[in-house]
Amino acid sequence: MARGQKQYTEEFKNTIVELYNSGKSLAELSSEYAVSKSTIIGWIKKNKPVSVDKDTTITAAEYKNLLKKNAKLEEEIEILKKGYGHIRKEITTVFDFITNNKKYHDIKLMCKVLKVSRSSYYRYLNKRPSSRELENKKIEKEIINIYKVSKNRYGAPKINKSLKALGITISLKRTQRLMKKLGIKSIIIKKFRPSPSKRKIVDQENVLKRNFEATTINEKWVTDITYIHTVKDGWCYLASVMDLYSRKIIGYSMSKFIDTSLALQAVKNAVRLQKPTKALILHSDLGCQYTSSAFKVYIDSTKLITHSFSSRGCPYDNACIESFHASLKKEEVHLVRYFDFNTARLAIFEYIEAWYNRKRIHSSIGYISPQKCEDLARRIA
Repeated sequence: MARGQKQYTEEFKNTIVELYNSGKSLAELSSEYAVSKSTIIGWIKKNKPVSVDKDTTITAAEYKNLLKKNAKLEEEIEILKKGYGHIRKEITTVFDFITNNKKYHDIKLMCKVLKVSRSSYYRYLNKRPSSRELENKKIEKEIINIYKVSKNRYGAPKINKSLKALGITISLKRTQRLMKKLGIKSIIIKKFRPSPSKRKIVDQENVLKRNFEATTINEKWVTDITYIHTVKDGWCYLASVMDLYSRKIIGYSMSKFIDTSLALQAVKNAVRLQKPTKALILHSDLGCQYTSSAFKVYIDSTKLITHSFSSRGCPYDNACIESFHASLKKEEVHLVRYFDFNTARLAIFEYIEAWYNRKRIHSSIGYISPQKCEDLARRIA
């Protein structure tokens, strides 16, 4: 790659292609995301589907991945052939597998491959269900009926009460087990209320000390995680990294899980795209994602970043990134209802990349956009 040429994450490239396929023009994408048309065309070609047969298409990149996966599967099958006899398996599970697959494979052949006798399998097949199993079947039918009548609103406590009203003696735990087996639960989503963590929080050094002023880019970064709700996938999480000089979101990551890898990926994206060459401060709160050993190992490995931490229970120590997340909620998240994680991810991508970084002006940086502020800083450097 030529010196000074801008790098993009695979997630960024794939999302641009996704937006193109959804109807955005090359001109719009080039203007909004500051990427040349020829670069975008190259990404589109790489992801262009190629027809394999009448109903199947595949991209060149996917074909390459399939070859790798195929080689891996062949190796795994060879290992399975050699080591399957040593694997401990529950006999009833094997019998269930045979029953579920007898439409596709000969029973005699399956018994031979799985090393079980046909006589044992047929004895299992003709086994009479216990009285407990028969009782559970009747209760399951009542649970499904109650659940449907409630329009999927009832959870285990209310279904348990309804069963008792029908004269069925059953504990709450048993009701919960049967509902889990049936794969049903209340569709009502409780309003999210963050609760204090029970883990012991150890104070760490606050290097930043609320000094949010910076003399240039890549001098002081702040990071935090916020919650975004979706109808299908429930709570999803966004980790963001902001440069305090430009107020630009220089790294971010979204996930269905709030863990160290989420926080770490956002910082890694910032490092990859910004390419800092001098010492800088990264400030975060004392969340377990940021105080984990994995996060510390990565920060130490950069040999450039000094990690600074907010005081316990003091959001003002990280006010700038808190302010960004508040703006994100007011200007985007609270105005819509996202169906699932992918819908939310695309919306957040457009908000950050097309609006917040490139168009939204900020009084703290002289009423210009974060991207323009960064561009001016790079010209001076």
